Amino acid sequence: MADFSAPMTGGQTFQLSGRPAKSTVLFFYPKDNTPGCTTENMAFRDLHDKFTAAGAEVYGVSRDSLRSHEGFKAKLGLPFELISDPDEALCQIFNVMKLKKMYGKEVRGIERSTFVIDANGRLVKEWRGVKVPNHVDEVLEFVARQG
Repeated sequence: MADFSAPMTGGQTFQLSGRPAKSTVLFFYPKDNTPGCTTENMAFRDLHDKFTAAGAEVYGVSRDSLRSHEGFKAKLGLPFELISDPDEALCQIFNVMKLKKMYGKEVRGIERSTFVIDANGRLVKEWRGVKVPNHVDEVLEFVARQG
């Protein structure tokens, strides 16, 4: 997978190359402060210690601004950083932008998706069109087996 970088919370920049973790988990979600996205972020938060123990780093990605991300992260007490992708550069790399139906109208947005990248920068697993219940447990089970 080609190297990339993007701005993230905490005044940091995410860089794919040179990550120290055995696995990097990138989960793409539609929007900060919406019910499904809040539930998903809290599920990753609640299992964060187990991801760390399995040698995985977790990052949330959406098109929200860094300012929105900082507020969302603080409100939920997230122990991981959120990557801001307002120009959809990462969304294009991972092909997560889709036309979705919302209240009977077609809208373009992020399809909830999760990707696991190994220490060599190879994409080793992807989940697309994710349903929030039990998803984070499934991701954790996968990265724990990678160890």
